Amino acid sequence: MGEHLAWDAGGVLAAVVLVAALLYASMAVRRRLFIRGGGTVECSLRELSPEGGAPGVWRLGIGRYKGDVLHWHRVFGFRTRPRQVIHRRGLVVSNRRSPGPEEAEGLLPDVSIIEVRDGDLTVELAMGAAALTGFLAWLEAAPPGFPVELHPPE
Repeated sequence: MGEHLAWDAGGVLAAVVLVAALLYASMAVRRRLFIRGGGTVECSLRELSPEGGAPGVWRLGIGRYKGDVLHWHRVFGFRTRPRQVIHRRGLVVSNRRSPGPEEAEGLLPDVSIIEVRDGDLTVELAMGAAALTGFLAWLEAAPPGFPVELHPPE
């Protein structure tokens, strides 16, 4: 009886390890496919409530430029569709700041935080210097007639 119980527990443990390895491998393949396509940057995102309430939590992700939109995908996820879509047309960049001490723990090192508003959606993006330069260049490269507002910090 004890031998069968040990064998069952070993089988369950092996199955759990196998499932965990498959989940990790599928996330790694998904990430590689995103990055392989080019035009991607690592950036964290959190939503800000329109009423001015407490902001959401920071989520690590990958931003992918596709023409006039930035698709944002979570790093730890399985969806191939973006979680957020930020449109370049009408985008307002209203603030740039360094993370506070309580925020710095959950973010990549040496990031700057920018607040962007796309219609009713207001989010903060945390990016490294190179990613931020690329984001601002993407905004400034908008075709003529694209209303993009950049409000530098004062």
